[in-house]
Amino acid sequence: MKNDREKAGMCVDVRNNDINGAMRVLKKRMQTEGVFNEMRESTHYTAKSEKRRLAKKAGRRRWLKKQSEKETTEGN
Repeated sequence: MKNDREKAGMCVDVRNNDINGAMRVLKKRMQTEGVFNEMRESTHYTAKSEKRRLAKKAGRRRWLKKQSEKETTEGN
């Protein structure tokens, strides 16, 4: 069964005929929801080994980011 996000869709208010601002907000919401990643994943088949490699790479990136944030807070 589809979850509620897929049923409801995504809605953005356009204020003062500012389409560019609304597009920016829409792109940001889609990125936080992970819609872009879902589209990218569904375009072609990804092997199990490739998924594992990407997950390991993402974990390392998160860990390095956490370490750099820790260094900046300790430095102050």
